[in-house]
Amino acid sequence: MIEYEHTILDNGLNVVVHPDPTSSVVVVNVAYKVGSRDETPDKTGFAHLFEHLMFSGSIHIPSYDEPLQKAGGENNAFTTPDYTNYYLTIPAENIETGLWLESDRMLGLAFNEKGLEVQRKVVIEEFKQRYLNQPYGDVWHKLRALVYKKHSYQWPTIGKNIAQIEEAKMEDVRAFFNKYYIPNNAVLVLAGNITTNKGFELAKKWFGDIPKGKNVQRNIAEEPAQVAKRHLEVQSNVPVDAFYKVYNMPGRENTDYYTADLLSDILGRGKSSLLYQELVENNLIFTDIAGYVLGSLDPGLLVVSGKLAEGIIFKNAEAAVDKIINELVDTGVDELALEKAKNQALASHAFGDIDVLNRAMNLAYGFILDDLDRTNKELGIIKNISLEDINTMAQSILVETNASTMYYKAKQTIHEN
Repeated sequence: MIEYEHTILDNGLNVVVHPDPTSSVVVVNVAYKVGSRDETPDKTGFAHLFEHLMFSGSIHIPSYDEPLQKAGGENNAFTTPDYTNYYLTIPAENIETGLWLESDRMLGLAFNEKGLEVQRKVVIEEFKQRYLNQPYGDVWHKLRALVYKKHSYQWPTIGKNIAQIEEAKMEDVRAFFNKYYIPNNAVLVLAGNITTNKGFELAKKWFGDIPKGKNVQRNIAEEPAQVAKRHLEVQSNVPVDAFYKVYNMPGRENTDYYTADLLSDILGRGKSSLLYQELVENNLIFTDIAGYVLGSLDPGLLVVSGKLAEGIIFKNAEAAVDKIINELVDTGVDELALEKAKNQALASHAFGDIDVLNRAMNLAYGFILDDLDRTNKELGIIKNISLEDINTMAQSILVETNASTMYYKAKQTIHEN
């Protein structure tokens, strides 16, 4: 159980304080409800570009990193389809340095052409290295476009293509900032060696005067239910053939998400899972295979992915995967498998809560879910998942009409059978 107190400033900023006197540092975590799902098809990659722009200087502070490092702090950030998270850790005695830095960039970025151009080049280089020139780097560009036809999950956080990042104009950048990077679209979490009263006092001191923005009105297209299996075959310069099969599943706002997550663990978490044991250990059809979920806020994906063993053709590999999945759907999950999956999930949750930074992030994500206490509810949700729940979920989502497959072929591969 993570103990915390919550308040909302007059400008709409949610403030959460989680005291931990055993820590020597304070975590300052600011999460904004903006990710690639908030973008439009003609201007993608903006949320991720902003992750970089937020470090390029604000109204009163030309360099973000320098004063933080002098105060003994460290920082980082990440962007997801659903939100953007900025975090720093700093010695408790220097907490106000961290709050000064975070509040000034929420108040306003420097917005100069030089900063935009520098960060644009950084993002383009990242696009090239991680997505264009990396083996299998474009997998999620292709899979998302295959699965999602209406929803903005149809492109990854880096964006659809380099051209849209290259063409980002300053007026577009300003408009994006003014719409989403506002106190009433954010949460500030202070965790560690700080009292609740001190946390609330400092939050008001540093963030209270930032003007409230217009409440964000979202109009994200709902993805229609999939009614037929989809399939894609691609070829690229990769070492070996790779197989992907994805099923639509509930999003994280729905507590059924946890049931689907456990189902993915039973199928493909670790070397003792059903898929790994049968298709890697017992029958060398894959050299590696896993099952997992994407963790999306809106309805997301349960994924089965693996690398084919030499001499195995895609048709036979998919048939082997389908055989295991169909048997699970037909006969049901046994009590022992469910208990094991629950224990793994509960252990991961407990382990994650050891670190004060993880606790801060989990509380921030509760704000994204519109349920601040979600991290404390998760253990109970997982424990209460029954065999009937897991089997009903399997029968509901592990069906061919709800599936999309991609055969990612290595060029010049010669198969014998």
